[in-house]
Amino acid sequence: MEADSTGGMRRSGLAWRYLGWVALPLLVGLGLARYAGPTVAVQVERAQSSLGADWAAHLHAPLGLFLMQLLVLLLVAKGAGWLFRRFGQPGVIGEMAAGLMMGPLVLGALLPQVHGALFPAASLGSLGLLSQLGVLMFLLVAGAELDLGGLRGRRRFAFVVSHAGIAVPFVLGVALAIWLYGAHAPRGIGFTGFALFVGISLSITAFPVLLRILADRGMTSTPLGQTAIACAALGDATAWCLLALIVAAAQAQGWVPAALNLVCVVVFVGVMLGLVRPWFSRQVIAAGQEGRWLLVMLLMALGCALITEMLGIHALFGAFAAGVAVSGNATLRHTVATRVEPFAVTLLLPLFFAMTGLRMRADALQASDLLLCVVVIAVATVGKLFGTWSAARSAGMGNHEAWKLGALMNTRGLMELIVLNLGYELGFLGDRLFAVLVIMALVTTAMTGPLLSLIERCRR
Repeated sequence: MEADSTGGMRRSGLAWRYLGWVALPLLVGLGLARYAGPTVAVQVERAQSSLGADWAAHLHAPLGLFLMQLLVLLLVAKGAGWLFRRFGQPGVIGEMAAGLMMGPLVLGALLPQVHGALFPAASLGSLGLLSQLGVLMFLLVAGAELDLGGLRGRRRFAFVVSHAGIAVPFVLGVALAIWLYGAHAPRGIGFTGFALFVGISLSITAFPVLLRILADRGMTSTPLGQTAIACAALGDATAWCLLALIVAAAQAQGWVPAALNLVCVVVFVGVMLGLVRPWFSRQVIAAGQEGRWLLVMLLMALGCALITEMLGIHALFGAFAAGVAVSGNATLRHTVATRVEPFAVTLLLPLFFAMTGLRMRADALQASDLLLCVVVIAVATVGKLFGTWSAARSAGMGNHEAWKLGALMNTRGLMELIVLNLGYELGFLGDRLFAVLVIMALVTTAMTGPLLSLIERCRR
């Protein structure tokens, strides 16, 4: 009994001791809160404001701002691409439109404070360089997709039709430049360079976008689809060579430097097609060696881009030539398509679309330019349709198929934007004409699907 009493007293003492250990800090804390509460609240508020300032500083730092720009551009571009696909259009058209909407023409006009905070002028330099890298990688892929060996059996037809589809809109573009030169040519640009660039701007066909349109409509393996691919491939190669010659001649000062530049361009193209491409075609790529060859191709693309930049015809032509050089090897072509294209198309090209939109000033388009847009779109469309249709008919194609081929060749898309940005950088195009031609590229690409459907309905 005594032991129980002693044990109970001991447990009771321990309970009071533990209670004291808990109660004493609690009472001290209540006292501090009573007398120092306002001071603690002020300190908490200061800490929160300091933390918010730190977050804002990190967000406006170059890396934080770049990551925010990339996140916003990808979300907007891919969302617009998904929306356009729901309406039967290629997703790339939605991404192009989204890039334009992020510029001063739309976002800057509707939400100028948001546009200024998201795309300050100081951040555009690094964004532009990374977008140029994306275009270089895309042109490497586009060149690799030009399987010139696949033109066997269609070379004569593709040569006649593709070059007619270039020549007619080119001539119409040069004629249009006579009307445009006085009001739209930048200061210091001669008529010859301006007219040649306007002509080539209306002559481009977007080979990569055309492939996606054919795939979406299930036409890739049809005779018309194969013919369109052959014509677009050969036409793109010719148009880019012609553009390189125009840029080389226009950039040179005087006839002697111009002739030297043209000779250098011809020699470069001859080496890539006559020596480098056959060498790549003969290579046998063992399983597991694709990674090493991918490094070789990337280094070659950067080296060729540097060479053409030094020759004065822009780095884009070098990357395209490097792609054409590896196009004869099916394994390397597949490696480029599976490893380079997803990264370039998914991550880097939305930056290029955004830079195209950011180059368009808020006051670039005026009310009077609506008529100019209609005229330019009509001239570009009629030139492609009539040139392709007339050549295809003369080569023996049926009337219905010839019109559909013309509608497919009217696709301009991303390749047209690349050409227009090149012209804007080199000073061939002013702000207003640049904006008008960008709209023309979007409209002519978007009308390809509806125009094909219209031709089908007219046939029925």
